[in-house]
Amino acid sequence: MTTTGRPHRISDIAAQAGLSRATVDRVLHARLGVRPATASQVEQAIVELDRQQSQVRLSGRTFLIDLVMQTPRRFGSASQSALESALPGLRPAVFRARFHLTEESDADRAAATLDAIRHRGSSGVILKAPDDPRVVEAVHDLATAGVPVVTFVTDLPFSGRVAYVGVDNRAAGATAAYLVTQWATGDEGGVLVTLSSSSFRGEEEREIGFRATLRDLAPARTIHEVTGTDGLDSTMLEAVGAALEAGRSISAVYSVGGGNSATLAAFRALGRTPQVFVAHDLDDDNRALLRTRQVSAVLHHDLRADMRRACRLLMQAQGALPGSPLSIPSQVQIITPFNEPAGLIAADSR
Repeated sequence: MTTTGRPHRISDIAAQAGLSRATVDRVLHARLGVRPATASQVEQAIVELDRQQSQVRLSGRTFLIDLVMQTPRRFGSASQSALESALPGLRPAVFRARFHLTEESDADRAAATLDAIRHRGSSGVILKAPDDPRVVEAVHDLATAGVPVVTFVTDLPFSGRVAYVGVDNRAAGATAAYLVTQWATGDEGGVLVTLSSSSFRGEEEREIGFRATLRDLAPARTIHEVTGTDGLDSTMLEAVGAALEAGRSISAVYSVGGGNSATLAAFRALGRTPQVFVAHDLDDDNRALLRTRQVSAVLHHDLRADMRRACRLLMQAQGALPGSPLSIPSQVQIITPFNEPAGLIAADSR
């Protein structure tokens, strides 16, 4: 039972799925008493192993890591692809990854996922989750159990994680404020700042950087905040529509947490167009909006390089590489319709 017709070892499937060998054997042989959810878990594990087959065949030490993210599907998919693309470059070490991606910001669910990983065992975790005491405690428990955690995009600095990988979020917010003040006409008018959730420290820091810099560069501009949407189009559309009805002077957007297609749809519904729209991350949605000039600029960092660094930090934490893990911010690139990274354009042409 594999998408390639080439069977994987039951032990590999069991480790990937987080199930026992006996359970996997029952699923593979279509025995009675197997729940549909369990069968789906095994099928997903095989799909993931198929995608990583070339890496599994490499010689060297094997690391089985977990990517845990609470984020809109568009960014979760981009991050998963970046991690899978980075794995072959980590030779001679062999990396396999398990994926736990959900869209809603839910501290209880994140903590439960981390606890399950601790009981199951892992070489390390790459984590994007809310800065919540329950999540912090779960990360601390992982560290105590010898499972290192690298936070990704948004940090948990008091959790016992070994390092943070991602941009300097306050600097990113300040950069967005600079772009807004340079490109928006006049010194007044409202700026809409959209977040997925204030419980993500990275988003909070971006907003702090934006507010502080906007206050210095254009003190007459007002800020209108939308949050609690999880960055999902359905919730963002309603929340932005209400903000635009209340703030008729809004002429610029700084999107911290995504949902940009919905934000633009809310503007169109009222017959309006933002003068400036600054967003984060070159996922598929933002690339399309950038190419059609609906978004002015995207603040981008190389996800593949970030994932490669995260894996190396986990190797350092495990003693497989020399040195101690250090948090070094990723470089922020300002992407316009005229300088999209060549690697992404090449990927589209395949």
